[in-house]
Amino acid sequence: MKKILVIEDEKRIAELLEKGLTEFGLEVSIAFDGDTGKRLINSNLYDLIITDIILPHHNGFELTRFIKEKYPMLPVIMLTALGATDDKLDGFDAGADDYMVKPFDLRELYARINVLLKRHSNLSGKITRNELRYNDLSMMLDSRKVLRAGKEIKLTPKEFSLLKYLLENPERVLPRAEIAEKVWDTHFDTGTNFIDVYINYLRGKIDKGFDQKLIQTSTGVEFILKSEE
Repeated sequence: MKKILVIEDEKRIAELLEKGLTEFGLEVSIAFDGDTGKRLINSNLYDLIITDIILPHHNGFELTRFIKEKYPMLPVIMLTALGATDDKLDGFDAGADDYMVKPFDLRELYARINVLLKRHSNLSGKITRNELRYNDLSMMLDSRKVLRAGKEIKLTPKEFSLLKYLLENPERVLPRAEIAEKVWDTHFDTGTNFIDVYINYLRGKIDKGFDQKLIQTSTGVEFILKSEE
């Protein structure tokens, strides 16, 4: 299921988009202001962004420039009441892939979404493979850079491999035996605690100094990457 983020401060329109696009089979998240939209973009992987222009905190032009600087292959549709030619040109100059003026036909919007998703399908796959993200933690696979809330974290090669597996399986309980097999390519020896040691190493680097802890222990013998509730 394709994931869409809608950034729209008019609640009625946001709810209409959420209901309509969900009925078309899309998974839809809503942000009612630019700050929330930016935070969600930083902490989740989306296949496409729909944004209004006039928004609290960050307008649609600023958001689109931010998206295209950080995730240049992520498609953006501007959906706005500003229909003048200059406004459209400003939107495309900011990096928007498409521009629709309110009031809009939901079927036409869905058709345009499909065009962009198909056009960007291969590129979107590269985004997914080259970057892993959960909450405010991100890992760039090409550069092997790890960031938590924008702060770079230095990891050893084995710590990197362990964190990569956790990020590939977020919010899923991972037994020690599975971690040993997938990360260390070995069968788990119950007489050793090397996995616990490396989990503690990661916690010291990933969670230390942050209020939100991400690496959890489940039932004492399994681990899970999950935000604290």
